[in-house]
Amino acid sequence: MNAAPKEPKFRRENPEQRREQLIEATLRVIARKGVSAATVREISAEAGVAFSLIRHHFRTKEDLMYAAYAHHMQNMAHLSLSSAGDISRPLPDRLRQCIRDTLSAPVTNGESLQIWAGFIQMVPHDDRMKQIHSDTYLGFRNTLEPLIREALVSQGSPATPAEVEAKAIACNAVLDGLWLEGSMLPDMLPHDRLTALAEETVFRILGLPTSV
Repeated sequence: MNAAPKEPKFRRENPEQRREQLIEATLRVIARKGVSAATVREISAEAGVAFSLIRHHFRTKEDLMYAAYAHHMQNMAHLSLSSAGDISRPLPDRLRQCIRDTLSAPVTNGESLQIWAGFIQMVPHDDRMKQIHSDTYLGFRNTLEPLIREALVSQGSPATPAEVEAKAIACNAVLDGLWLEGSMLPDMLPHDRLTALAEETVFRILGLPTSV
């Protein structure tokens, strides 16, 4: 009797899966050791692959870093604002959920801050990093704008594009500032305090009642 063919020990993954694994490995290295430690050899060891494989999927190490920064920022924005488009919920509930998600783990924590801080120092000196930062910032703000427009209309306030944009910038600044301080000082600024401050401030900016 012929023996049954053996199953292959490793399954070949498609290029997109492999790229994502390399990006996630890069982010783990940066979270633990910082950007300067994220060498090709260190990343390949973290991913459990030969370092030559990185060159197969990314033309340069810089391309991998750009992809990692874009992935990190887009993922944080998605985690923060995934409830924004749920029109089955009342507007105040959607706003509160977005605020809570933005100011809770895994968005607001030391690991996300370490990754962001490692990349942000590159933004002023690297045009592609600056473009990624600009794109993700505008993406976050653009997701907020329909909520802001809805809030202004519900209060009978002007909802011109300029007014919506101005309030989106202000609300984004509030969330960014509290995210940064909450990630750095979680004992001084615990989640409940951060969300209460954010809700009161954002609701006042939009002219919404602050009581639940």
